[in-house]
Amino acid sequence: MELDLKLVSREINEILWQNHKTLSTAESCTAGRIASVITAVPGSSTYFKGGLICYADEVKEQLLEVSADVIAEQTAVCEEVVKQMVVGANKLFGTDYAVAISGFAGPGGPDGGRSGVIVGTIWIAVGNADKMETTMIEEDNGRDKNLASATATAMRMLRDYLKKDLEEA
Repeated sequence: MELDLKLVSREINEILWQNHKTLSTAESCTAGRIASVITAVPGSSTYFKGGLICYADEVKEQLLEVSADVIAEQTAVCEEVVKQMVVGANKLFGTDYAVAISGFAGPGGPDGGRSGVIVGTIWIAVGNADKMETTMIEEDNGRDKNLASATATAMRMLRDYLKKDLEEA
């Protein structure tokens, strides 16, 4: 793990630990990378409840209660899906905050590009049902770099969100 990511993870650790808040993850394209970065820091067991790798749409629907209609209409790689994943992860794990990610990391896909989602499109959401932030990444630098970039972006987003949200509380 790169040093910058480890430092961000330590900041998240301190913020959540000091504020007695909990965290979960719901990961599709990153398949557990975000949870791995979070739990690489000693003490993460005090606030990290768990993560779900929800690669398949039916897992998003059944375990996180993501709307099948939204997936059918907008694909699993859209803002509304990651927002629903955040809400679902918080409910599933009983946490205060969640990070959710869904994307098309590349290089190809089972639908041959028919969905209209271009390779390198990744949606990230952080927060809870009351307050959430989202962002979209659209860059294709190859699968490994796409996933590394998405993981780093999600971690920085989470840190910044927590700082802002808990300062306002």
